[in-house]
Amino acid sequence: MEFSTIADAPEKSRSDCIVVGVFEGNELSEPARLVDRASKGFLSGVLKHGDLEGRVGSSLLLHNVPGVAATRVLLVGLGKRAEFGSRAYRDAMRSAVRALTDSGATSAAAYLAQVPLADRDVRWALQQAAAVASDASYRFDQLKSKKPDRRGLKTLALQADDARNGAAAVGRGAAIGAGVSLAKDLGNLPSNICTPTYLARRAQELARRHKLECQVLDEREMEKLAMGALLAVTRGTREPAKLIVLHYRGAGRKDKPVALVGKGITFDTGGISIKPSAEMDEMKYDMSGAGSVLGTLEAVARMKLAVNVVGIIAACENMPGGNAVKPGDIVTSMSGQTIEILNTDAEGRLVLADALTYAERFEPAAVIDIATLTGACVIALGSVASGLYSNDEGLAHELLDAGQQSWDRAWQMPLWPDYDEQIKSPFADVANVGGRPAGSVTAACFLARFARKFRWAHLDIAGTAWRSGKDKGSTGRPVPLLTTFLMQRADAAAAPAPSRPAKRSAAKKTRKAGRKR
Repeated sequence: MEFSTIADAPEKSRSDCIVVGVFEGNELSEPARLVDRASKGFLSGVLKHGDLEGRVGSSLLLHNVPGVAATRVLLVGLGKRAEFGSRAYRDAMRSAVRALTDSGATSAAAYLAQVPLADRDVRWALQQAAAVASDASYRFDQLKSKKPDRRGLKTLALQADDARNGAAAVGRGAAIGAGVSLAKDLGNLPSNICTPTYLARRAQELARRHKLECQVLDEREMEKLAMGALLAVTRGTREPAKLIVLHYRGAGRKDKPVALVGKGITFDTGGISIKPSAEMDEMKYDMSGAGSVLGTLEAVARMKLAVNVVGIIAACENMPGGNAVKPGDIVTSMSGQTIEILNTDAEGRLVLADALTYAERFEPAAVIDIATLTGACVIALGSVASGLYSNDEGLAHELLDAGQQSWDRAWQMPLWPDYDEQIKSPFADVANVGGRPAGSVTAACFLARFARKFRWAHLDIAGTAWRSGKDKGSTGRPVPLLTTFLMQRADAAAAPAPSRPAKRSAAKKTRKAGRKR
């Protein structure tokens, strides 16, 4: 979908459809009031018949409204005016795009961003409109033999009184949408296509398209680096593991990069500790951390953000086999720490351990790992928030704020030394599991042992990376959170330093002292 900004009054827009909002109680938003006035009360008359109650996300499509240049008018419910905020706005925008997709309109102009929000400004509303529209219009049908008719919405104009700032906000939203779509595509692909080799190829394509630097390490190179934890996971499969490293350089050479480390298990059977067969097909989504790294780099490169980013993806399969690692085996990680593998289904933390150690060589300003790590996090937080752990409170607060800004929220969990007791091993430096209690916490405590040399945060996205059921599919999270985090860092670096009052010269001080005498 292509996005643009528009300053025309809604009744004068010549798009296939205009979108205006209606609050509960038949209260028209200001753009809807302009359309009602131009149509001599046509909208008010329709609403009096009770065709639209105005609850959030409801919609009503009207044709040939008198006095309006557009051929269609889509009324979208905004809920109660006093309660209209971030969530209601996003829900209304999502509902509008879905209704437009089925309306026959190929172009539309939306007049929702200018409706005042108590907790956000217009730039936020425009950015979110583009991001939400991209998300709502996403379809994954590339593997179907008969392609569905794609006559849906092609272009969407968003009302912006300030053309320059409006276009910048929409551009950022569109870039985030493109990054989310890439992460979704990778997650939705089956594991017989999306292998570690395939992920490496897509990373190389991304690098060529945006002029990034890409390096792909094979198993022989990983052996030279002594990545015993990562290589233990891949022993049971015929698919070769890959360590993918991408460099985006948007800032100066001396600026330390942010490292994004993604878990890329392209299929997870659990290994010898095999999973139940029910819903095992969803384990193709176990590479969603890797997908989010590529999606974030896609968005950052499109925006040309003034930051340096290193993307590190540990990609492999976790399969049972004659050579597979077994419960009770002990391996040596790249850091030199030994790990007793009590459960081969706790493999994500093993590949991340070596990937985190590898990140040290880039002397990063911060490291964030992203992983569908534990079912325990799903039990704790469901599908609403990602679990956040960090050894640095400042970094944690940055990520929490980015989650609130992007509406891709996270919740901080404890990372206390008390939990380390659960992952002690009598035979090795650490065990890879600590039992059922606080499973997400002990997994993070395990990772923290490999992140002692830098500021680090861990995002457990097991509950947020995909949806199950009839609407099964990748969500593309946490691309919006990560991209917003990097945007905020770039904006903070570009902001002028606060001015200080000029110091008085020595001569002025002397003259002033003389007058006092």
